[in-house]
Amino acid sequence: MVTSKGNEQAFENFDSLRRVKSYVLEHYRSGGPSLRSVAAVACLEPKHFSKFFHQKVGVTFRSWLRSLRVQEAKKLIEANSRSITEVAFLVGYQDLGTFERAFKKETSMSPKKYKEGCLG
Repeated sequence: MVTSKGNEQAFENFDSLRRVKSYVLEHYRSGGPSLRSVAAVACLEPKHFSKFFHQKVGVTFRSWLRSLRVQEAKKLIEANSRSITEVAFLVGYQDLGTFERAFKKETSMSPKKYKEGCLG
C-alpha cells in the first residue's frame, strides 16, 4: 500500500475521504485525478473539498498526491528495472521536468541522485 504524508487516519474516519483515496489509487498513474474529479467523488464542490481535505488530512490535496506519487516512484527506482523517464510516466507525470521538481521537493534530491544511492 502506498503511503504519503498527512494524517492517514483521516481516510479511515471519513467515508468521503476513503472514497477519494480509493479513487486516487486507481487513477493517479493515468495523469489524473484532478481536484474537480476528486471533489466529485467526495460529493463536494472543489473549493469545499480542498478546505475539508486540508483540515482533515493536514496537507493540501495536491501535496498529498505529489507525496503519494513520489513514494511509488521511489519503490520503482529501488527496483532498478526502469529508467527515470519511465518511472515518471508510470506514476502519472506527463513530463520529466515536472516529475524531477516534485521528486526533489519531496526528497531533497533528484531522482537520478536517489537512483545512484540505491545502486551504491
